[in-house]
Amino acid sequence: MLSRIAESLYWIGRYVERAEDTSRILDVYLQLLVEDPSVDTQLSTATLYAVLGMEPPSGPVTSDEVLRTFQYHPTAPCSVLASLGGGRESARRARETVPPEMWESLNTTWNAVRADELRRRRPLAALAFVRDRCVLISGIADTTMSHDDGWQFLQLGRQLERVDMIARLLLWVSANRRSVSAWNNALRASGALHAYRRTHGAATLGHDAAEFLLLDRLFPRSVVHSLSMAEEALTELEPGSRRSGFPSEGLRLLGRARAELEYQSLSEVLSELPERLRQLQQVCVDVDAAIAHRYFVGAATPVWSGGVA
Repeated sequence: MLSRIAESLYWIGRYVERAEDTSRILDVYLQLLVEDPSVDTQLSTATLYAVLGMEPPSGPVTSDEVLRTFQYHPTAPCSVLASLGGGRESARRARETVPPEMWESLNTTWNAVRADELRRRRPLAALAFVRDRCVLISGIADTTMSHDDGWQFLQLGRQLERVDMIARLLLWVSANRRSVSAWNNALRASGALHAYRRTHGAATLGHDAAEFLLLDRLFPRSVVHSLSMAEEALTELEPGSRRSGFPSEGLRLLGRARAELEYQSLSEVLSELPERLRQLQQVCVDVDAAIAHRYFVGAATPVWSGGVA
């Protein structure tokens, strides 16, 4: 497979997942402001900006301004419009590999957002629209692409981005952990509330919710599950014998990050949760660099207008 195609598929996975997870984080933010009047709105907003990689505003901003920023900012790496634009441009560069149904769904979604579709909906309905469209794009990819190397790169990008974005969500929630509804909203926005209640019962306790989103091996949006799926994708992409050691730096980093989570007690994991989440984000950065060095050297640098690759 050409490195140009592999890199484009990898970034489609990352960008679509980023748009979806940004919407999930914004959903938690809005719900928390509505449900818990004791929340420090300015601090919560500043934390949200920091977690999503933007400079916090110098003064108070309304929730509408926050939504406009993270839905329509043309260059912010986490904005919905920029993420979908990046995914669309990556798909355009790999049109010979991307199924027509997937391209049409991605292109339609990007055009709808660019045409102010989100502003015509209520805030929570707009976020649900983005989530549903991103899930549709991912589902079309899974059911129309052959699960060959191209699909593995798409899967690798999706799972790595999911680890990073779930870490960001948990960072923001941990900063608002005094709110009784913060963890409940985090579970709901992650699509985990039903699965969590089947496992732990109706009461939402912070340590149980954190454990579920971090360590549950069966829930597909948990950090451990996503790390495992990224490992599987990289393993499929690595040729040759694996009798000892690991053939790639990315596999070694992913395996170590997963083992450090799985083989520590819950109290150890939660004792310094923000620091551990930042370490996970750094792992994602390091794995991304290792993947780029291993597979994408020589590919044309992805360039697209209206966002940062």
